Amino acid sequence: MTHSSKLLAAAALLTATAHGTDAWAQKTRGKIEDAEIEIVKERVNELPEATRNFEKVKIEAPAKSTEPVNYSFSDFRLPADKLNPSVRVLTIRQEELAPLTGNYLKAALGNYGTVYGRAYLHNTRSEAGSYGLDFKHLSSANGPVDRRNSGQSQTSLGLNGETYQGPLVLGAKVDVGRERYNFYGYNGNVLRELPKADSIKQVFKRAAVKVYARNRAKDAAFQYDFGLGFNYWSDFYNARESNVYATLRSGYTLGETSRVSVNGDVSFISHKDSLTVSRPFVQVTPAYELTLDRLALSVGATLGYTGDTIGKARQFNAYPAIRAAYTVTEDKFVAYAGLGGAIQRVTLYDLSTENPWLAPNVRVADTRRGPTLYFGFQATPARALEVNARVTLSNDRNLYFYNNSRRDSSKFDLVYDKKATQLVNVHGEIIYNAAEQFRLGFKADYNGYNVKTLAKAFHRPAFQGVLFGTYNFYDKLLVGGELYTYSSSFGTGLQRREIPSVPPGPSPVIYTRTVRPTDSVIDLNLRADYRIMENLSIFALGNNLIGRKYERFLNYPVKGINVLAGVTYDF
Repeated sequence: MTHSSKLLAAAALLTATAHGTDAWAQKTRGKIEDAEIEIVKERVNELPEATRNFEKVKIEAPAKSTEPVNYSFSDFRLPADKLNPSVRVLTIRQEELAPLTGNYLKAALGNYGTVYGRAYLHNTRSEAGSYGLDFKHLSSANGPVDRRNSGQSQTSLGLNGETYQGPLVLGAKVDVGRERYNFYGYNGNVLRELPKADSIKQVFKRAAVKVYARNRAKDAAFQYDFGLGFNYWSDFYNARESNVYATLRSGYTLGETSRVSVNGDVSFISHKDSLTVSRPFVQVTPAYELTLDRLALSVGATLGYTGDTIGKARQFNAYPAIRAAYTVTEDKFVAYAGLGGAIQRVTLYDLSTENPWLAPNVRVADTRRGPTLYFGFQATPARALEVNARVTLSNDRNLYFYNNSRRDSSKFDLVYDKKATQLVNVHGEIIYNAAEQFRLGFKADYNGYNVKTLAKAFHRPAFQGVLFGTYNFYDKLLVGGELYTYSSSFGTGLQRREIPSVPPGPSPVIYTRTVRPTDSVIDLNLRADYRIMENLSIFALGNNLIGRKYERFLNYPVKGINVLAGVTYDF
């Protein structure tokens, strides 16, 4: 067969096959067979639509906020010696296994006759409002000195509620509490007979009520947060403090790059002890804020008045309120500096949480902090990593210190430098937070106090730092730890001295007051939470695991190793 004959035969075969296929398809009345599937498959594969699907779920980058960055530089506050770290360990709250519905009950027992309980009840998320209850109790029947003579307890109940009416938020808070401590810092070598627990007790009663209103519309030109409140405090020695106060935080946007702000505080305290003292206070800070590309500026002044007359500190004070922040690298590095100052309100309500062994009839004065120069930076050099540093140089008048009382060294007086106290504070922190699973951080403060008429900066340590971390294993086991340190500070104690007798015989003993250093603090706390069921978990706390009975306040050693074990029920 020739080449031409072969081509004609192949063409005839293809034509016959095509006609046969059409005729078979008509006879089968639309039934799909293998040949049909192959033809449809080839046609679908030729359509390129799948390569465009990613465009439908493209997420736009969030718009950059034009609001200026606000910075807060609070006064250094000494921790309470609820610094039996059994309380401080509970401050690692943000990493707890999250309750499934927001409501939970906790109960635990520990050595030293310790009982712990907590009830947190709150409504579910609602557009109409929120309300809740928070009850806490922690008590130890025994302590580090003479068992029941150093026992203590704290009980508190908090109620809160908010209602939402469009952009307006109206809310109220009520807190009541009772705390029992003992003055166990006595010198047992001097006493002929150990005191009974009830003869050295101190009891604080607290009540606080606050109502507030704020604007929750973030795009509104006028932003405000106004509060009106009343705090009441009393102790076992019939001292009482009543504080009526009001606060205002507000700002009005003038344009895309500028706004004005007005912040103010008003307080009137009536203190009754052996004397009745009235302590009025008012302070206002107006400022103009401007944002220019990477630069945020705020220029204003703080005007304040306090009725305190302790020392030679002025009652009326005016300080600059200037702040500048520059974004060196967007979302990565912000540097800032400022010049300011303010009167800082000081109350027995707050002081008794720092040091519960205050002597009767202490004289309380507001601190005049200023002028104050500060500078620092905030950085996020890598994902989940935050680095902050700040240096503050301030000139303080009527800055309080705790020193052992001359009348009774187991109690503490508030003492003040007759001249200004210069303070240098260096603060730094590094925090790594990886998707709520692993968290590690370190915070440290150095405080250099230059006192003029006081022998030492009593009970204000120069260095304090804390290293903390938590790890969440598959939402079943949460472990955490906290290692913190305080450098030694100073108090005034009694020193034993024998006087040689003539003729020979028993030497008389006298005790003289002398400045003594307190212990440096190294404290390790560990915690573990294990979820055994969907709404049931167990936990254990180990506090002061190094076992050092250090004295954070002179004459007051803390507990040694103490542990708590308990259960949490979520509902």
